[in-house]
Amino acid sequence: MKVAAIQSNYIPWKGYFDMINAVDLFIFYDDVQYTKRDWRNRNKIKTSSGLKWLTIPVSSERTQKIYEVEIQNSHWQQKHWRSIVYNYSKTKYFNKYQSFFEEIYLKTSWQNLSQFNQFVIKKISHDILDIHTQFADSRDYNLSKTKEERVLEFLKKCSANEYLCGSSAKSYLKEDYLQKEGIKLIWMNYDNYPEYSQLYPPFEHHVSIIDLIFNEGPNIKKYMKSFTEKL
Repeated sequence: MKVAAIQSNYIPWKGYFDMINAVDLFIFYDDVQYTKRDWRNRNKIKTSSGLKWLTIPVSSERTQKIYEVEIQNSHWQQKHWRSIVYNYSKTKYFNKYQSFFEEIYLKTSWQNLSQFNQFVIKKISHDILDIHTQFADSRDYNLSKTKEERVLEFLKKCSANEYLCGSSAKSYLKEDYLQKEGIKLIWMNYDNYPEYSQLYPPFEHHVSIIDLIFNEGPNIKKYMKSFTEKL
């Protein structure tokens, strides 16, 4: 069982979905402290004047967990959608996916950040990328440890023998710590992504996956590493 676990992010970049596609079980790691000015409630899109942040307004306390963070109002949904339409309506595949995203932004009112993020990530994974990875929430495992002990705790509970992990965990997670428990630690490599047809040069990899979806449509898998090589 190959496992990955990351905090849910707002319409993440393609690398996030590559990690999902590269494992058997993907765990939303949302029972950890919410961090402000991070990817949980915001992401970037391309515009004619450069990169632009789309940020969900949230109300959070310093000690809140991600799954406890509430969205302040629903006005952001229409605002974000208008911004997406304005900047992507001229892309080759916007019309193909317009109704998909209208359903997300205009047909449902969202109150909880984690619920929204997880819904969107799973929907893009299933309906657009045809990813068959199983999803879970870290709260399902009733975790009680901290840092690397906590990682080992949920890996044991889901019977993992491989753990795919982002480089940010290198500060506290050591390879030999998991090896002693029969779990192989694999670091995710985000290098050498191919460029695709993108509006408004110069090219930028680190934007929301909606940029790739609208520009490349059915060809999206050609520009994602997990569909073209073993991670």
